Amino acid sequence: MKIEKSNIANLPTKYGKFKIKAYKQGNQEHLAIMSSDFDSLEEPFVRIHSECLTGDSLGSLKCDCGNQLSVALEFINQNGGLIIYHRQEGRNIGLLNKVNAYSLQDKGRNTVEANLELGFKDDERDYSVVDYIFKDLKIKKLKLITNNPDKIEYVKSLGVEIIERIPSIIKANKYNERYLNTKKEYFGHFL
Repeated sequence: MKIEKSNIANLPTKYGKFKIKAYKQGNQEHLAIMSSDFDSLEEPFVRIHSECLTGDSLGSLKCDCGNQLSVALEFINQNGGLIIYHRQEGRNIGLLNKVNAYSLQDKGRNTVEANLELGFKDDERDYSVVDYIFKDLKIKKLKLITNNPDKIEYVKSLGVEIIERIPSIIKANKYNERYLNTKKEYFGHFL
C-alpha cells in the first residue's frame, strides 16, 4: 500500500518543543513526534504508541494508554527520541467497535473476550507503517520504550537493533486492574 508523508513542522506543547511528521496509509494517518534534537541522535529512545482516544484525549481510567503517552512525551522531551503515534484505535477495531467492546467489558468480559465476541482477532493491528517510518527517519538502532513483546519482535524483524528496552509501567487503579492483568497474562506484557 502506498504511504504519503508530510513535511516536518514544529509543535510546541505543554511537554516541550517537538517536530512532527505525518504519514498517511490508506485511511489511517500516523504521526512521528520527534524531540528537537532528534536528527543528531544515533540511538534514539522510541515509543510506538497505539492510538487510544478514550485514554489519550479523555483521560480514561479503563486503560494505561493516556498515562503512558504523557510519560513518554515528557521522557522524549528530556532525553531525545521519537514517539510514533500509531493510529489504529482499539487494537485496530475502530472507535465504534471499541465502545462496543467497552460495553461488553462492563458486562464482565475482558478486553480479549470482548474483541473475540465482536468477531475480531484479539489484536488486529498492522505495524507495516512503522517500518516505513523507521526507513524514512533513518533509524537503525534504538532504545525501545515498551512493555509489549510483539512490538519488540516486530522491531527486531525489521533488522533494527534494540540497544535497550525501557519499561513503561503505570500504576494500576480499580478501573484498569483487570485490563492490565489481561495484557500481562494473555499478551505476555512485561508488567
